[in-house]
Amino acid sequence: MDKKGIGLLPNLDKPESEELVDEIILWLGERNIEAYLPPCAEVFEKWRERILRLDDWPFKVDFAIVLGGDGSLLAAARSLGPLGIPILGVNLGHFGFLTELEANNLFTYLPKFISGEWDKDERLMLSTDVVRQGKTVFSSIALNEACVSKGPYGRLTVLSFSVSGRNVDVYAADGLIIATPTGSTAYSLSAGGPILAPEIEAFLATPICPHTLYSRSIVVPSSESCEVEVTLPSQSTTLSLDGQEFFPLEKKDIIVVKKSEYKACLLRMKGWSFYDVLRKKMKEGVDRLPRG
Repeated sequence: MDKKGIGLLPNLDKPESEELVDEIILWLGERNIEAYLPPCAEVFEKWRERILRLDDWPFKVDFAIVLGGDGSLLAAARSLGPLGIPILGVNLGHFGFLTELEANNLFTYLPKFISGEWDKDERLMLSTDVVRQGKTVFSSIALNEACVSKGPYGRLTVLSFSVSGRNVDVYAADGLIIATPTGSTAYSLSAGGPILAPEIEAFLATPICPHTLYSRSIVVPSSESCEVEVTLPSQSTTLSLDGQEFFPLEKKDIIVVKKSEYKACLLRMKGWSFYDVLRKKMKEGVDRLPRG
């Protein structure tokens, strides 16, 4: 690896992340490897000289270590995907379906990643635009899903769903999820959608609590575009991306979801298998969820 630099993206809401950042930077320093932190990590006073704008990371960083849970990795993918920087996820959360390592085994396996002994797991991302009266008023990308939902109020929203301009169905529902294969194991799964293997180039359109007897998920090739028109909004119909980025919608807004030009590159141990992770983490993850 020519650059010999590692980016660190800690979840600052996790109290253990500060100690782990210290340990990683010292561990890398002993091996003459530079560590870099994003501007949001200025709270780490002792490492201020390590702060580097994300736009400069492609010139300095071989890959980024994300310290957090799946939510942290999703946020990192939206930032680092367009920069082409691979991501190594270290789980500090409860579920960690997308992350590769746990905090307690990080230093056992990190040497393999430093030496380039890893598999690359490239994931399709979504590009989402909101078109209002012929003008694009919002644009962003997502790794898991774009979701149009009714918000906290009880009234259903009515959504017209089309594929590349061809009408498919009209849903009176709590909402509609357009998911990637990565997102098929997230919100869409909870809404009754199927699981897609990550290498499948497709979208998954899953209605949320539709008021009908026949609506089911639809698998759409990623070469097509998905359009969702807000026919009858509730009081707070909203677009959410990966459950982290939000945009309020109005009547007649059209949400256009396409395959993004960017991909999220996740680093995996050699021999990694999606099906092994599916079997193991889907069972263990439920056991690790916090209980009151």
